[in-house]
Amino acid sequence: MKTETLAHTAIEPGILYFGTPVVLISSENEDGSANLAPMSSAFWLGWRAMLGLGARSKTTQNLLRTRECVLNLPSDALAAAVDRLALTTGSDPVPPGKVKRGYFHVSEKFSRAGLTPVPSETVAPPRVAECPVAMEAVVEAVHPVADEDSAQRGGIVAIEVRVQRVFVHDDIRVPGSPDRIDPDAWRPLIMSFQKLYGLGSQVHPSTLARIPERLYRGPDIDRARAVSGVRG
Repeated sequence: MKTETLAHTAIEPGILYFGTPVVLISSENEDGSANLAPMSSAFWLGWRAMLGLGARSKTTQNLLRTRECVLNLPSDALAAAVDRLALTTGSDPVPPGKVKRGYFHVSEKFSRAGLTPVPSETVAPPRVAECPVAMEAVVEAVHPVADEDSAQRGGIVAIEVRVQRVFVHDDIRVPGSPDRIDPDAWRPLIMSFQKLYGLGSQVHPSTLARIPERLYRGPDIDRARAVSGVRG
């Protein structure tokens, strides 16, 4: 029996957020206080991450000034806390583009979210205690996005960061393994078309999972080991 082929339809959606993990980025403000901002335009390559951010956001300004941050990954159980940060910004005054979308200034982001800052080991911004994963990172490069288009030039940047420390809650580790995350225990919060979701169960065995994770270990891990704990 021949399977019917479904036809595609051309559309023009305003956004292309098909589903990515939510990241709470903590960074340091000019006065030494902590900023905390949710985002989901992020992906990882080894111990590096690419962060897509508005060039005029407070988080971007902090990262470009201090060259460091923490990438905190909330579980799906923290959806309400993440949502309390929606439409807030550490920028004062609020940028015009964000005013149009209904954003308002909040200085105490941790308090508003009901989350707990804990001192980091290698960077100034704090980690989020409640997040099962927290990665201390430093900025390595800044890549302009849509720089060829005069209408968009200077509005978006992709910030490349290098991870220096990875901290996790013990309940998401593979039992008996010091360095592996259990994907069946780790339940990331996912943003898809502005809505928050969790993950379902595994749908199919993965051939790639046969490759030992140690074979992916790159030189950034050795470089991270050389970074001493210089913070509280």
